[in-house]
Amino acid sequence: MSPEEIEARILHRDGMMLIIDKPPGVPVHRGPKGGENLEDYFDALRFGLPRPPALAHRLDKDTSGCLVLGRHRKALERLGQLFKRGEVDKIYWAVVQGGPPADEGFIDMPLGRLDATRGWWMKPDANGLPAQTRWRVLGRAPGLAFLALEPLTGRTHQLRVHCASSGFPILGDPVYGARENYTNPAAPPLHLHAREIVVPMARNGPPTKVRAPAPAHMRDALMQCGWDGNETR
Repeated sequence: MSPEEIEARILHRDGMMLIIDKPPGVPVHRGPKGGENLEDYFDALRFGLPRPPALAHRLDKDTSGCLVLGRHRKALERLGQLFKRGEVDKIYWAVVQGGPPADEGFIDMPLGRLDATRGWWMKPDANGLPAQTRWRVLGRAPGLAFLALEPLTGRTHQLRVHCASSGFPILGDPVYGARENYTNPAAPPLHLHAREIVVPMARNGPPTKVRAPAPAHMRDALMQCGWDGNETR
């Protein structure tokens, strides 16, 4: 990714933070095996500061959308507190297989690690950490549904496990979805997008609200489910 390409993904910029539109398929940081990652490109986002910005939170490799970066140590400390206290509001768009029979609902399902050999893969676990998700159906098509998902907690893979365990896995999920997503190289990519984030960064001012446009790989399924392409709603 060129400096111009990463700069073109900036959705918001101020003295404390940047919010960028993360592309799908790129991990946010370097894993144990190395390889391309988003942090490699942060130096192009210094804008005169002595150090590049740093991640204030994480998104899965295959998830697209709003990603918050702190521009310096003080900003990262403030953002860390906001995320830890659950004061950052997030809405994700997802296209799921099947779909819930109701039009809205709430999932209260604690999560725990699947096992030590599976890294960060998760499972429903009555003895795990609390995890809650609010959801709403925004559209439907035969065999699909378009959901707005609001995570009230921030567990690893929370939305993916909650949807799959509730009977409507996210389209293209290679871990928690249909087995064909894991074995078929032609399976669709993960249809999960961090659509909106609201960060109350200013102590005496309004929160920063940002939306990321629908990614190219989700637009067809979204339109099948009745989305009209309007990015302002």
